[in-house]
Amino acid sequence: MMRKKRRSSVDKGEGATTTTKAKKSRTTGRKSKQPAPEETNESVFGVFLREAGVTLKQGGTSNEIAVDQVVFQKRIQKQLQKSPRYPGIVQEFTAGLESHIEDPERFRNCLLPCVPRLSDGDASNGSSFQESLLRMLLGIEMLQTFIIKSLLEKLPEFMFDGTGDGGLSIPHTIINQFKWLDRVVDSKELAAKLMELVSVAPVEVQRDIISSLPEILEDSQHNDIARELNSLLQENTQLTVPILDALSSLNLSSSLLTEVRGAVMVTLAAVQLEDLPVVVKFILHSVSASDAYEVVCSLRKKLELEQCVLPAVLQASQSRIKSKGSAASASTPSAGSSQDSVTLTLDGIKSAVRFQKMISEAWLKAIESVDEEEDHKVVDLLVLFILHSTNANQSRRGAERVLKGKVRTGLIQEALLQRTFRDYAQVMRGYFPSILALAQSLLRSPDPCVVPFGGHMYRHSFTAFDSYCQQEVVGSLVTHVCSGVGGEVDMALELLLCLVTEKPSEMALYAVFVKGILDYMDSLTPQQIRRLFHLLSSLAFGQQQQGSHIQDDMHIVIRKQLSSTVPKYKRIGIIGAIRIVGSMGAIRLKGKESQNGSLPQETLRQVTALLELVKSSSESSPEAAALYYDELANLVLSSSLDPQVQQTIGKSVIEDFQGDFVVDLRPEISGSFPFTPRVMYDLEVEGNIVIDLLPLLAKDLQTKGEQQSQTTKAHKRVSPLCLSPFFRLLRLCVHKLHQGNLEEIDGLLGCPLMLTDMDVIEKIESLSKADREFFCSLLFHAINWFREVINAFCEQKETEMKMRVMTRLQNITYLQSLLERALAETPGYVPPVANFDGESPDGVTLSSAAPVSKAKKDGTGKKRKAPGKNSSESSSQLEEMTEADKTQQVNFKPHVLISLLWSYAKKGILLVLKEQPEKEKEKEMRQGVSLVSYRQFFRELDMEVLDVLRCGLLTCSLLDSELNTKVREEVLLGPAELVFLLEDMHRKLEFSLTAAPAKRPFFFKGRTDKSVGFSHLQQRSSKDIASYCVQLLPALCSHLENCHNYFQTLLSENNGVVDGPATDVQEHHVMSSGYQLLLQVLNTTFSWSGFSQPGQRSLLKKALGVLAERLKEESADLTLGQLVKHGFEYLVNFRSTVPSLSTALCLSRLLSTVSEKGGNPAAYREQTASLAKRFLSQDWVTASGARERGIKSNEALHTLLRIYLEHVDDVLKAVEEITGVGIPELINASKDESSASWPTLNRHTFLVFYKVLMAELEKAIRKIPAGKVSDNTEAQSEKLLTWTLAVRNLHVLVDLVKVFDSRPVLNVCLKYGRLFLESFLKLGMPLLDNSFKRHMEDVQDLLKTFQLSTRQLHHMCGHSKIQQDTSLTSHVPALKKSLELLVYRVKAMLSLNNCQEAFQIGNLKNRNLKGEEILSQQSQESDEEEEEEEEQQRSPLPQDQSEDEAPGTDSEESKTVNREEDVDQDDITDDSD
Repeated sequence: MMRKKRRSSVDKGEGATTTTKAKKSRTTGRKSKQPAPEETNESVFGVFLREAGVTLKQGGTSNEIAVDQVVFQKRIQKQLQKSPRYPGIVQEFTAGLESHIEDPERFRNCLLPCVPRLSDGDASNGSSFQESLLRMLLGIEMLQTFIIKSLLEKLPEFMFDGTGDGGLSIPHTIINQFKWLDRVVDSKELAAKLMELVSVAPVEVQRDIISSLPEILEDSQHNDIARELNSLLQENTQLTVPILDALSSLNLSSSLLTEVRGAVMVTLAAVQLEDLPVVVKFILHSVSASDAYEVVCSLRKKLELEQCVLPAVLQASQSRIKSKGSAASASTPSAGSSQDSVTLTLDGIKSAVRFQKMISEAWLKAIESVDEEEDHKVVDLLVLFILHSTNANQSRRGAERVLKGKVRTGLIQEALLQRTFRDYAQVMRGYFPSILALAQSLLRSPDPCVVPFGGHMYRHSFTAFDSYCQQEVVGSLVTHVCSGVGGEVDMALELLLCLVTEKPSEMALYAVFVKGILDYMDSLTPQQIRRLFHLLSSLAFGQQQQGSHIQDDMHIVIRKQLSSTVPKYKRIGIIGAIRIVGSMGAIRLKGKESQNGSLPQETLRQVTALLELVKSSSESSPEAAALYYDELANLVLSSSLDPQVQQTIGKSVIEDFQGDFVVDLRPEISGSFPFTPRVMYDLEVEGNIVIDLLPLLAKDLQTKGEQQSQTTKAHKRVSPLCLSPFFRLLRLCVHKLHQGNLEEIDGLLGCPLMLTDMDVIEKIESLSKADREFFCSLLFHAINWFREVINAFCEQKETEMKMRVMTRLQNITYLQSLLERALAETPGYVPPVANFDGESPDGVTLSSAAPVSKAKKDGTGKKRKAPGKNSSESSSQLEEMTEADKTQQVNFKPHVLISLLWSYAKKGILLVLKEQPEKEKEKEMRQGVSLVSYRQFFRELDMEVLDVLRCGLLTCSLLDSELNTKVREEVLLGPAELVFLLEDMHRKLEFSLTAAPAKRPFFFKGRTDKSVGFSHLQQRSSKDIASYCVQLLPALCSHLENCHNYFQTLLSENNGVVDGPATDVQEHHVMSSGYQLLLQVLNTTFSWSGFSQPGQRSLLKKALGVLAERLKEESADLTLGQLVKHGFEYLVNFRSTVPSLSTALCLSRLLSTVSEKGGNPAAYREQTASLAKRFLSQDWVTASGARERGIKSNEALHTLLRIYLEHVDDVLKAVEEITGVGIPELINASKDESSASWPTLNRHTFLVFYKVLMAELEKAIRKIPAGKVSDNTEAQSEKLLTWTLAVRNLHVLVDLVKVFDSRPVLNVCLKYGRLFLESFLKLGMPLLDNSFKRHMEDVQDLLKTFQLSTRQLHHMCGHSKIQQDTSLTSHVPALKKSLELLVYRVKAMLSLNNCQEAFQIGNLKNRNLKGEEILSQQSQESDEEEEEEEEQQRSPLPQDQSEDEAPGTDSEESKTVNREEDVDQDDITDDSD
């Protein structure tokens, strides 16, 4: 090697002849064995090449080169230049070249790389790679032009030849010769000739030429060639890819790039699918920061990925994805290629957003700007997944934020997600981690609107992706369940259950993962535990039994939990065992395990054994036994059990119930009891059975005491706790076995209870604590029995059965009134459990189980039960004379009395009516505690009980003394019972239809669970409940009209006075409660967020149609807007009879809710404001004649006043009306009187008015547009007038603290005064800056008025510090800072308008509210002036001089401002904060 290098260096110094001889000798020695033909061309071309070191070969042998190509080029150039025939020798040389390449074989050799000539030592004599001969000659500038011309002339000869032997394309090779030349002599000419060739060449050659242009041309030619390529692009879409590739590599000006991009964007819709990735990549990589958003918006609009995958090939594509390694179908290449093209397109977008922040921001902004659901495309979701998959945190958060916002507003819905997964599963598989992360985030969101969408993402991911993704989905859902967060757990369990139902075989593979949740059941609610065991038992014990490998584990867990002595774990065991029974004992499909579809005997034996195990495990604990009955009842109700299993359960239930709780009616009852037993509430004329309640309760308490004192083994206890749950199970079994016929047990509806004389309530104070608690427990058990009886028979159609159900409702309301009084005398009492799937109530704190005084609230709570059974003044006592001369007194409502009189008269039984003494009426009027806190101790009423609301309403005015047929045959509902049912309905709707964020638990869970008492309700969807409410709407409207008629009649009888002599105070109170509850129920129903979903539009129209039909008979053809209009008109009619301020508020809220459903709530603003003003201008008094007052009344007034000011057209004028008319009337009125114009405004409610007025005033000025320099005079005048009115209102409100100087008023004034100041500085001062010259007097008047307010605010700051009230002084530093900012801001305004000399600053003394100087600062400020922010006009403008021509001195304005200082240095420091 060293020798060769030296020889090469020597060659450079020697003559050409020596070098040639040396090369010849080596070549001759190397080729001695196999001589190759050499070209013996004696032309100048051949001689020069040979002398320069290149040997031309013939045939298929490549030309040989003996020297480095650079040396060769220098030798050729030197030979040509030193030739005596120069420059003619150049033409001879090129002529020889042309002659040589005439032969195609030799031309081919010249295009191919030369091979180095090898020496005798078989070593290379040059670099390992050498260029072709023509390429080397092109590097010689004097030959370049001629050779380029020759090559371009030769190229057409081979255009249509295609690929030759060895895969060599002559046109492609020719074009490659021009690439990366060190210098192009005539670049412009070369570009022109290449473009000429493009115009005539076939497509393949065109692509080669265009793709090579950036590597051939110099930068100076880039813009020109780009324009030609742009024109070509619009003519020929086949060349899209090479043209865009070329354009991407060219150095273009920004304007030309924009032009080219625009042309490309136009052709985007016509681009071939395989070209789409290149087009998108070019568009995104050619944008700048200024036009990124516009370009991305246009690209998003034109990018139609939905058309990229044809439905015909879609299924084959999906099957290929799911083949899991099987041979791919060869018949579907188009499906794979289309998916690949979409993948490449998205990869282009991904690279753009990853490396260019502006692109990612533009995509987010473009997707966010879409405001119609139908405008969203598949590409939106795909891009959001791409943005989330990038490593940039900002893109991740942005994608998550946009997706949540779109889902929350309903613009991106499940249909779009389903379409994306269906058509692009292969594409989306690459973004699975991002899809999973987004689904997790959505499922954890506290917003209930976005949680279901996260669930859909999980479900579609499981369905569309491979087994790895399915495992990740299940693992993530299990993690959600184990988090313990209520809403998250519910949705995750629902998804798992859905997957088990839809994909049992796939889910069976991951049953072990799901089984792991059993270790985290401590944090799950009973309803969640039910769902967990439901899905596990479906996997393990379902008909297919795909997850049979976890059966043993399930049995072990259940037996372990059932044998536990801890109540919590025993509850879990009972729930789980019953769910397993439901899966094992379900009805089987025919043909699998048995020929007739019946349950196999072995399975039946296992089911029976498991039921016996649960029963025996729960016998010793009444709570466990009751839970067993409840769970079994739920199973019977909700599942389709095999008839054999159903028969087994039903038979044992009927026998056990009769033996445990029902006894024969006998004259005497033996035994020692706290109270004398008495048969009560018997509706059966010839009945001979009774529910043995009081003896059972006494025996249970005795047994409980014995078990606590002794350590004997627990045996089965018949406890009254099991009475209601056992009866529920009994009636559901009978209902199931007899297809809804309850005739077998209908005697229990009228069956009496063994209670005691209810006169005990009159001497409750004198009883011992144990007796009082026994009496309370007796009442709780009796009420719960009646509630379950109503649940059972509420759907019966016979009139007599309906009458009895109504009677039981009456019994409940009466017993609850007694219970309220009994609980008031029994503080600290914990009632018996009624809902057994929750936590033990031992630690429950009952707020109402307190001294009587705490619960004595009159009219302040809407949910207080009716205090007595005699809601109607015609209440009577019923005395029945039997053969044994036995007298039994029972209380009844008038309508129940009528029905009973009729039925007894038909049987020949004499009934004697007694008037109830007035003394007893007064006793029943006594107040008791509210039962609101005791609701968890009452049995849950089923939704079907609300069907009773379809009955009419009976009031005193409707009673017929002659007992005519109409009254007898119609079942009517009493006011107290109406209130009872409406309260229950309202609680149910609040729980089910109200938005869920409020139900999301905090990290530290409270001791009480809001879901207690709603176990049955939780098993129904909110859609079902909303549909049921819509069906009840006609009945609710009828009751609403009855209440309206009642109060209208009452007002007419009393000549328009509420508290007239004809008013029954108690009935008035009950009817008022019913009126308010009806409005609340309607408002909760129409407020359901589900109505905004597209699928529920028909249900909303149906609901609004019910309201509209009350006015207009036919509403089927009305639009949604028309329905809203008629519904609004219907509800407005009730405004004249609302009996209380809280009811008026409910009506206003209902009207606002209904008006929002039509999409144009602004059309009803005026009516809503007018109605609110009417209510505010009404004097509200109770039936007893007292004016409404108290916390509840003030809260209602506060909200109603806000509704008025929010809906009124001009807030400032409305505030001025109240402050200018109403408040002066109040100040001039006597102590207990109110304003004449605004009767709701009195001294007790002044603070409510003051706070709302200040808050709404501050909110109104924030909506005033800021002043701009471009505003014309008219716009400035309008804004200035608005600010003047606002400042005047502030002055009046701030000045009121001199009259009403209580601490709450001062607090409100300081808070909102500061906020007003800040808004004025931000929005008002720019207006004054621009309008000072044109409206100098108006500005001066405004600031003078504002000065009065700021001075008073300053005095209030001093007063706050003197009083040392922290609630007031907390506002002082920020307020003083704003006051000082105002001073200097006014100075800046004057300086801007050349009036800075008119500004003076003085010091302001601190004063109290009365204007007296604070003495502690007198010594330090004795020489200071007492003025603040006064404005004086030194020399006004002459009348005949225009403001533009006025000199600065004439337009100056003096403003004496006083810096506010305090004595203490600490205070000064505070003020500057």
